Amino acid sequence: MPLKTGKAYIESLKSLNLKTNIMGEQKDRLTGNSLISPSQKAVAFTFDAACSPDTQELFCAESSLFNDVVNRFSHLHLSTEDLINKVKMQRYCGVKTACCFQRCVGLDAANAIFSTTFECDKKHGTQYHERFKDYWKWIQKEDMVVDGAMTDPKGDRGKRPTDQVDPDLYLRIKERKPGGIVISGAKIHQTGMLNSHEILVMPTITMRKGEEAWAVCCAVPTDAKGIKYIYGRQASDTRKLEENAMDIGNPTFGGQEVMTIFDDVFVPSERIFMDGEIDFSGILVERFASYHRQSYGGCKAGVGDALIGATALIAKMNGVENASHIKDKIVEMIHLNETIYACGIACSATGEKTLSGNYLVNLLLANVCKLNVTRFPYELARLATDIAGGLLGTMPFAVDLEDPVTGPYIKKYLAANPDYNTVDRMKVFRLIENLVAGSGAVGYLIESMHGAGPPAAQRIMIGRQALLEDKIDQIKLLLDIQ
Repeated sequence: MPLKTGKAYIESLKSLNLKTNIMGEQKDRLTGNSLISPSQKAVAFTFDAACSPDTQELFCAESSLFNDVVNRFSHLHLSTEDLINKVKMQRYCGVKTACCFQRCVGLDAANAIFSTTFECDKKHGTQYHERFKDYWKWIQKEDMVVDGAMTDPKGDRGKRPTDQVDPDLYLRIKERKPGGIVISGAKIHQTGMLNSHEILVMPTITMRKGEEAWAVCCAVPTDAKGIKYIYGRQASDTRKLEENAMDIGNPTFGGQEVMTIFDDVFVPSERIFMDGEIDFSGILVERFASYHRQSYGGCKAGVGDALIGATALIAKMNGVENASHIKDKIVEMIHLNETIYACGIACSATGEKTLSGNYLVNLLLANVCKLNVTRFPYELARLATDIAGGLLGTMPFAVDLEDPVTGPYIKKYLAANPDYNTVDRMKVFRLIENLVAGSGAVGYLIESMHGAGPPAAQRIMIGRQALLEDKIDQIKLLLDIQ
């Protein structure tokens, strides 16, 4: 059984010898870095869950590429049940880690590339699908983490790739060499990049005639020559460097965002899965986006569970859990969160088999799911802030608890419900703060808005998929309008 434990996964990262620029310095030894370790632990959780008897059934699946069990985070969906289990798994990870666990993008990229390459080969006589199957079989057998790299910097948003002042503002094929290509550009908002073994590069938009150089999909090792990393800043991130962990909010887990530079990176032919086929670039983007919008029905609902739990607990600690308006607000939080989850399940249950054999989500419902996610987590955060109270923004430093002068005052004056310890109450405040305003808000709020595309992208897809003319025709038929 090719399954790593969380510990084995962390050890596998050490062998990559990855380096990144962070806080003005280049760092290596990333597995011991206090800023990065929480995000690595979040990924490690997904490995341990696959090895645990309690969760193994949800986190594992039979591979379609060879006869063995694989981690579901590298599985090619073979049924609507697989799609549903993916969302259930993501919700479980979300509530257990209360953060982004960073493996969804690679999973969604793989499933989109699998079906797109099959159809591209059928039309153009290319050999991409078999290449990708061989590659992904290796990923599954080695139980690797893969980053899906789609988002380009884009430069001037009013201009196409060919019209940019700098052609590298969309990642492109810069040069051809015997046995492969050289790519140049960057990918931004790369969730969990430095916690990954491999990168799946994809185009970020539908390419047009004359933009063949930008219609590229390929696989690159994270330690490939020419790749450079710049670590992303998050709110309150340097709290992770402090000795007292309470002010972090989430003392164990965290997320990670990285700017990734591809400075003339060579890609061998066997790792190329699209090379100028502009007619399939948009199909790949659409399928990846839809899988990823489905993912948010699981992961954001899971983190929402954590926020709801923390909010209900702080209400008890504040002594207001029986107030009718508090109860009503918590019910509203639950309603919004379950609506997110319901859409994730719905687009999975109504998914369909592709020509390649794997399953694709219902595109319309996946986009409805993500459009809800651009709103509902913000309302959950507002309600949590309302219920928790102003201490979310004014609470003293955790280190002041240890001071013989200030500590007793803090414990005396921040006491509330006598059934709960003051320090425990402060811990819950910090977790809520982390999710609504701290580093956790990157994965829960900003990612909810812009991850897998901003609201306008979902509205465009909903307009395309809603079959509006069919609805009009049904009314004409009902009313006998010619």
